[in-house]
Amino acid sequence: MDTDELKAWTGRTETLNDVVTAAPMRMLRATLDLPPDDSLQTLPPLWHWLYFLPSARQSELGPDGHPQRGGFLPPVPLPRRMWAGGQLEFFAPLRLGDAITRASTIDDVTVKSGRSGELCFVRVRHEVSSPRGLALREFHDIVYRPDAVPGAPAPAAEPAPDGQWRERVVPDDVLLFRYSALTFNGHRIHYDRRYVTQVEGYPGLIVHGPLLATLLAGLGGRQFPGGEAKSFSFRALKPVFDLHAFDVCGSADGNAAADLWIRDAEGHKTMSARIEFRA
Repeated sequence: MDTDELKAWTGRTETLNDVVTAAPMRMLRATLDLPPDDSLQTLPPLWHWLYFLPSARQSELGPDGHPQRGGFLPPVPLPRRMWAGGQLEFFAPLRLGDAITRASTIDDVTVKSGRSGELCFVRVRHEVSSPRGLALREFHDIVYRPDAVPGAPAPAAEPAPDGQWRERVVPDDVLLFRYSALTFNGHRIHYDRRYVTQVEGYPGLIVHGPLLATLLAGLGGRQFPGGEAKSFSFRALKPVFDLHAFDVCGSADGNAAADLWIRDAEGHKTMSARIEFRA
């Protein structure tokens, strides 16, 4: 892997435009099994991921269903790509009907050696603006990994507590397909069982990291009704598969913040997050 070539992508920029429309909001509520709410006029935290969707032509997709390497993101040659985490600051709400702009920059490209071989970490900064100015700033962390090594030991797992709040989610093919369709995400690990088990070596379909983060932010928001989110951060610790139900958990940290996590069927913490609200 040519580290210097990959690092040359640092500073690359891209600008996209979109409009906050009602249909994606309505369909995500249905996907999350939330009741209809036609009175909703602002995007809940993380629902901006329904917009600025990728639009690569079919001939421009790679064998994993993602756009081929290169373009805006660096051409990392490692085959497995995952959303590792992110940090977001919210400055003003995005409203239904807003014309919005996302300015993106490759902030950093880092190559490291891990137990499974070389890893590449790419950090992207997104700034989303509405007609009223900057609405949010997001740092998106992507990790690229080599193919799985048969028989390699699994990384140590962190036990997850019960928490103050807990909601059970039963993932299935339909849930993952609907979320993939809503976000125009062609990554085959989320809907193609033959591909994810026979090519990438996972035991089942992988629940989207952004879907897990959205569930966590939703749980936190429901505990502080009327609260305006100030920040949200999350980190993926291990994959969640569609083979078993999982729990979305959290506990308050004072009057304006909460620690959140996903607990899998084995009792392990698979994603950790924190949400803070304006006092």
